[in-house]
Amino acid sequence: MFDNWAKDPENVKYLSWQAHKDINDTYKILNEWIDKYKNKNCYKWCITLKDTNEVIGSIDVIEIIEIRSTCEIGYVISKKYWNKGIMTETLRAVMNYLFNTVGFNRIQLRHMTENPASGRVMVKCGMKYEGILRQYGVKNTGERCDTAIYSILKSDIL
Repeated sequence: MFDNWAKDPENVKYLSWQAHKDINDTYKILNEWIDKYKNKNCYKWCITLKDTNEVIGSIDVIEIIEIRSTCEIGYVISKKYWNKGIMTETLRAVMNYLFNTVGFNRIQLRHMTENPASGRVMVKCGMKYEGILRQYGVKNTGERCDTAIYSILKSDIL
């Protein structure tokens, strides 16, 4: 995690958290994640290369709105693996699991408008663009930014 994406400011520039300064930052967050697995509603996965099992990213449910049977997903992948279809394949698999095993009705994702590549992943996965949330996001610098929101319904993929 540290070597493949967390320490690289370029890799996390469209995320809400800063690049890890050293391996101890990564250990701290990994321990927090492990602790969250005690919660039955924790959905967090590593993204690995099929041939080597090298960890190159993560994808997880960052918010659950139970009354609406909705969840929101967040993801990150090493820039070394951008534009190779890996995130699209990963997102499709996670959406399938969340719809068919967990039972969500709606899945949504957001991205900073400065990062249209993330939106292209969402569209490739069948998500619908819903609009811009003005100054909804906060960059890892603390600056507010506009975010685009996409969603997909379970009925969209039947």
